[in-house]
Amino acid sequence: MSDPQQWLSSSDGAKWVSTVASIWIQCTSGSSYAFGIYSPVLKSSQGYDQSTLDTVAIFKDIGANAGLLSGLLYSSLSPPSPCLVHLAGAVQCFAGYLFMWLSVTGALPRPPLPLMCFYMFLAAHSITFFNTGNVVTAVMNFPHNRGTIIGIMKGFLGLSGAILVQVNLTVCGGNATSFILLLAMLPTLLPLLLMWLVQVRYTNGGDDRKLLDRFSLISLIIAGYLMVIILWQNIQPLRYTLHIISFVILLMLLVSPISILMRSQLKGMSAVERVSLNEKSLLESDIDPLGVREQIVNYRISHEESSIKGDSSVYRHLPTDAHDVSPTHGNNSRGQDLNLSQTIWTVDFWLLFLAMACGMGSGLATVNNISQIGGSLGYTSIETSTLVSLWSIWNFLGRFGGGYMSDYFLRSRGLTRPLFMSIALATMSLGHAVISSALPGSLYIGSILVGICYGSQWSLMPTITSEIFGIRHMGTIFNTISIASPVGSYILSVWVVGYIYDKEASSRGTKTCTGGHCFMLSFLVMALATLVGLVASFTLHYRTKRFYEQTIYPRIHNPVAR
Repeated sequence: MSDPQQWLSSSDGAKWVSTVASIWIQCTSGSSYAFGIYSPVLKSSQGYDQSTLDTVAIFKDIGANAGLLSGLLYSSLSPPSPCLVHLAGAVQCFAGYLFMWLSVTGALPRPPLPLMCFYMFLAAHSITFFNTGNVVTAVMNFPHNRGTIIGIMKGFLGLSGAILVQVNLTVCGGNATSFILLLAMLPTLLPLLLMWLVQVRYTNGGDDRKLLDRFSLISLIIAGYLMVIILWQNIQPLRYTLHIISFVILLMLLVSPISILMRSQLKGMSAVERVSLNEKSLLESDIDPLGVREQIVNYRISHEESSIKGDSSVYRHLPTDAHDVSPTHGNNSRGQDLNLSQTIWTVDFWLLFLAMACGMGSGLATVNNISQIGGSLGYTSIETSTLVSLWSIWNFLGRFGGGYMSDYFLRSRGLTRPLFMSIALATMSLGHAVISSALPGSLYIGSILVGICYGSQWSLMPTITSEIFGIRHMGTIFNTISIASPVGSYILSVWVVGYIYDKEASSRGTKTCTGGHCFMLSFLVMALATLVGLVASFTLHYRTKRFYEQTIYPRIHNPVAR
């Protein structure tokens, strides 16, 4: 095992290689968050009004959140094969954005609205396959740190919008039409190159938490760097040479997770070198009739790390919630592995669905219209582009913070994750109210609050799903709950935001509305809708409080005990 190649092929090494590969795929998978960059050229080239553009955006939201097929595909593969899930996503991404680009450039005749909506749906639907392949695999590899690992994966997905904008500025010079072609190429090629490395290879490593914290630190550094660059570009547009330099630095930061791989490799090699001579002879033997070489390595690594910590934990295989969790207190299914048909008959499922419809739906309605909101309030195109990019930062902070902080307080104080969701929804309602005021700087302040709280739900919801309904069918269930997002977005974007905007514009005989009144009533309605979500999430907190205290909290503190 002194050979790095041998370590990388071991379960512990492959687990960390899989994590890095998933992070890189996530970095380019969030193309839907960059809709505000190319939506103006889509609107002008196709002759859409605001309601029609919002209709296209709704199909983007449906595609990006209706991940039932990706979940079913992942669950049907035994053993799990994230590679096939990524491949299906890559094909859809390329086809959707390519036909959209050909339509915008005029290479193809202007498509009817239903066909353009299908292109948008297909392109966005690819995200669910990338996301399912990465998130579910990560949870299976780190079942006792699921909040943190989901926060990392979802966080990089949130950052991908800002990353893609920087690629656009550097490679395409900010040209929105070329950006659509870029979206057809980059998020397709990267998963095709890396999907072979994403594998389910669980080991109960005592050092997992420490190494995951290093991944978290790197993600925070990348987010901080992107925020500085975005604000710099807003204050003083960068010359092309500086764009190149800043982009190279960004690439170096994105590659930096390899350093964690190297550190993990050294620890793995060090542990193996300390096994007994008898075990070494078996490990180095060409004959392994019982297939126990890897078990010995994992056992010894776990045993020695546990001894240092004064813990008697030893290596065991991936825990299955159905065996690890005993039914508790009046709900015989909570905590066990349920399939989708069983899950939809539970009250917990529908409470979570309603909370997501209100919270995620209002957040999507905000980001989909952020360019138009900025335009009505007199923001320049550079400022609205900055808002779109900064949204990715706030989205990341929410995704990362929601997963990491809920893990921390669950471990330290036993606080439930639905409680954190309730706090996020209450803050989000305040953010909508701030935007509705149309005061100077209100869009910046409001988008920060809404963006962070919107992002936090994307890490909290899958984690809650895995804890209440089990890991086995997690991909199918959390992708089904994600459908709540476009449902809420459709109601709020088309029936509320688009309708009120077009009514205000038509009263002045134009298609463009200017002034704070254009979106004031819309955001007051969304603030009220988010409060409805708050009631649903707090009810879920009340219902699951004892379950978290008596099942989830002890399991986290004693992951090996059955």
